[in-house]
Amino acid sequence: MTDGNAQSSLKIGWAKADITPVKPVMLGGQFHARLSEGVKDPLTSTALALQSGQEGIVFASCDLLYVTDELRDSIRSAACSMVRELTAEMIVINGTHTHTAPQLNPMPEAWLMAAKKYNTIDGPQYIAWASQKIASAIADAWNSRKPGGFSFGVGAAVVGRNRRWTNTKGVSRMYGDTNDPEFSHIEGWEDHSLNVLATHDTTGKVTGLVVNIACPSQATEGLFEVSADYWHDTRLELRRLLGDSLFVLPQCSAAGDQSPHHIINKKAELRMLELLGRTQREEIAHRISQTVAQILPAISKKIDYSPVMRRTFKLLNLPVNALTEEDAATALGEAKIHEDECRRFVAQLEADPSLYDQPRWYVPSSAEGYRAEWFRNVAKRFEMQKSNPAKPVELHVLRLGDMVFSTNPFEYYLDFGAYIKARSSAVQTFLVQLCGGGTYVPSKRSQAGGGYGSIPASNPVGPEGGRVLAQESVSAINALFEQ
Repeated sequence: MTDGNAQSSLKIGWAKADITPVKPVMLGGQFHARLSEGVKDPLTSTALALQSGQEGIVFASCDLLYVTDELRDSIRSAACSMVRELTAEMIVINGTHTHTAPQLNPMPEAWLMAAKKYNTIDGPQYIAWASQKIASAIADAWNSRKPGGFSFGVGAAVVGRNRRWTNTKGVSRMYGDTNDPEFSHIEGWEDHSLNVLATHDTTGKVTGLVVNIACPSQATEGLFEVSADYWHDTRLELRRLLGDSLFVLPQCSAAGDQSPHHIINKKAELRMLELLGRTQREEIAHRISQTVAQILPAISKKIDYSPVMRRTFKLLNLPVNALTEEDAATALGEAKIHEDECRRFVAQLEADPSLYDQPRWYVPSSAEGYRAEWFRNVAKRFEMQKSNPAKPVELHVLRLGDMVFSTNPFEYYLDFGAYIKARSSAVQTFLVQLCGGGTYVPSKRSQAGGGYGSIPASNPVGPEGGRVLAQESVSAINALFEQ
């Protein structure tokens, strides 16, 4: 219906908040410390509230690397105190995985030397501030609910590429030089689907978009500036095409082994960017926006104002990645190598204080120190699994008419996403990863190849846990369509 007389049982509300840090922060997403040296573009949190009858939910997307338990709980607590109708289970928060947002977890020990020298905002301070801003957006979205409808559809945009490759010996790695005589193949599948949910007022006008794509927001992940990465450019382009008041809520589908970085065909891609006169981020924004603009008129012909709306929340206990004594010993050996390197860099600084005047003097020592800590955690997890062999994770599933949202807290490999989509009873399935702490969960075939992202240090939860989550997701999705 688009005649201005639509009768709606669905209520929809939108809001957004600026969560750009007001002081220098350490940026998360790399092993080395990065003190923010300015703001390239703002960080945004966008909230969408949906209610039909007694059922309600609020999705909140944040330009952050991930969503820690501390941030999630702080946001929920604040939002529920602002709006009595809301409960914690009704609030679903995801990160876009920009690598140029504040570090949220406790500061790695190797970063503290730089953090103290420059008096940066630490993770707990940023969480305390940002959680109030995000909670306010959630409350505003809920309180601004009005009758409306939604439409949905899928297009294709090449944004993410599989970032892992395998050599002729079956050994895999993430990134690196593929101009190698032993190069064999790209390790896994690629997902170029672009899922769109559009919200409409009772006249049919588009009020906001959920844009769901299998690619983390890390095109310019190495910057020493605060940035939302390609989602900033994409929001600007979508609003240029569809109106300045448009709300845009980004979601990252299962994409643990996919990123915007090319590992083959690099020269051709760079040449085309030069010919087009665009940056990579601008090209990504163009591809996403053009796909949205192409499918929006078609999907807007079928607006649902009175959808079936059902929601499921489960707290799952996934088996942790089963580690061996050999895994722990190997990791401690790697940690020792990086510890020694860190000490060497620190000794150089102590011997020559003038080095502190060099730009980014802290980078080498912080990188080595953090890698040492990363490997030491394997040995810690080996001891922990003896008494605690499971990891609790949240699963949120929302049916909205013929489509469904299903969440996970990880960088979830594409094989699992394919399994869920293949077995889902929904016409269209929106997978939402990074609704939590964001560690990699590799497929079985990827773990066999090894390499960053698929080794014990990367995987508190392994393929077995990933499979359980995929099966539980399918079960929860299909149950909503059997009712």
